[in-house]
Amino acid sequence: MNVVKTIGLFVMASVAALVTATPVFAQATPATTLGSPAWGAGLGAGLVIIGAALGFGKIGAAALESMARQPETAGRVQTAMIIIGALLEGATFFALIICIQLAGKA
Repeated sequence: MNVVKTIGLFVMASVAALVTATPVFAQATPATTLGSPAWGAGLGAGLVIIGAALGFGKIGAAALESMARQPETAGRVQTAMIIIGALLEGATFFALIICIQLAGKA
């Protein structure tokens, strides 16, 4: 339980740092400086990929555990897993397109 609390604290601190740094990343300055929108778009794209990876991992883990507990429902679980994965992938691509468009405005 101590590890979970430590990870949660680290995530909260990271989110707080990113939220407070948002005005810096949103400033319209040349692309060679730290305050360019391209930096914010790059951070956003990275966060999108990390979130999608965590989502796919949770979907896979839950589906495999469900299939291991009740093998007769494997077909239905696999179908639901594929549908949820497709929806997650669509949301991920949408967020990445937004980040790419923001980087293009730099």
